[in-house]
Amino acid sequence: MNKKGIIIYIILAAIVFSAVSVKSQETTLSVSDALEKALTNNYGIIISKSDIDIAAINNSWGTAGRYPTIGFNATSANNQELLNNTKSNIVTGGIGLNWTIFNGFRVNLTKNKLEKLESLSKGRSAVVVENTIQDIIMSYYNILLQKERLEVLNKVMILSKDRYDYEQTRYEIGGSGTYNVLLAKNIYLNDKASYLNQEVIVRNAVRNLNFLLGEDPNIKWTFTEEFNSDTTEYILGDLLDKMMGSNQILQNQYANLLLQKNEIDIQRSSLYPRLSVAAGVDNSYSWIKPDALPETYNEGLTPYGNVTLSYDIFTGGNRKDAIDIAKINEQITQVETNEMKHSLTNQLFNEYDVYNLRKVLVNVANESLEAAEMNLQIADEKFKSGAINSFNYRDIQLSYLNSALNQLQSIYNLIYANTTLTRLTGGFLDETK
Repeated sequence: MNKKGIIIYIILAAIVFSAVSVKSQETTLSVSDALEKALTNNYGIIISKSDIDIAAINNSWGTAGRYPTIGFNATSANNQELLNNTKSNIVTGGIGLNWTIFNGFRVNLTKNKLEKLESLSKGRSAVVVENTIQDIIMSYYNILLQKERLEVLNKVMILSKDRYDYEQTRYEIGGSGTYNVLLAKNIYLNDKASYLNQEVIVRNAVRNLNFLLGEDPNIKWTFTEEFNSDTTEYILGDLLDKMMGSNQILQNQYANLLLQKNEIDIQRSSLYPRLSVAAGVDNSYSWIKPDALPETYNEGLTPYGNVTLSYDIFTGGNRKDAIDIAKINEQITQVETNEMKHSLTNQLFNEYDVYNLRKVLVNVANESLEAAEMNLQIADEKFKSGAINSFNYRDIQLSYLNSALNQLQSIYNLIYANTTLTRLTGGFLDETK
């Protein structure tokens, strides 16, 4: 290869290396990266943002009824009288303004209601965001859990393969029988099947995360977080205060309660008189052609301005009934608020106990795994020395497998308990802000 060819080769190699490096950087994914992607691409969050946009558009003085309405109309009427053969054409047109100046403060009350509805829409969107954040975190750590399980199953499969090879070698030199070889082979194949099944579980877990992120199912990530759990010491009283002040579901219920109070005032506005004005200009043009008579034309331009004061003296008790129903709905919402506070308090107490229990269970699982690992090492030496048989060795192997999987699951359970406490106390939204 000449000098020029070498230079070109080096340049191409540098470009390829740079592209691979960039691609590698793009495929790394931390929990914060996943949350950032989800806040932009998650389907549920996108829909909830659209609901906020709709509520913001509705929250206007025009929707509330403060501004007048202006309309235009035009009509052309053509007639022919058959008996006397009279033809006529009448064209009318006009532009008018109608404006309700006062209707019992209903405009201001309606605008206040629209503002609360927009705020409630934001609150409902915040609940979607909270739930999505927890789903993303748990989906992310579920992948780490399944990958850790895959490593454990791989370790057990390698041990089974070594045992199978060991029995095969002993059989070849006459130190073992066919039964032991077949037993070892069967165990190895079962462990291999478990490992292969776990590979599929890992891939499915990644696809589930990609769905939550709104990403292509085939995208693969390099996960940068470690599979461990936070063991923060929580104080129940502090958690309760945070929940009462920041829990988004409870905040939404407070907004519902304010809406019901506002509805009572809106219904009371019907007890007041209504004052409205109407103004405009009407224009008319007519043409009449009687039989054997000359045509006649008429044209008129009529401006007008009207003021109307109206009041419903008696409506069959409908206004009072509407006010009473609004008051009852407000009482129902108040009871629902008290029920929700009670329910959330019970849930917080339960989750707090679960969290503390799972912290203890993680420590127990860690100690159990340490003992199982040591026992497995000793059993491997004893099996090869003939101190224990195949069945004893397999039992110890399965005991290690169960301890390892239980330790991983206990970490995942603690992560879930921690995220649940964070969601109940509104911590996710504080971190997002």
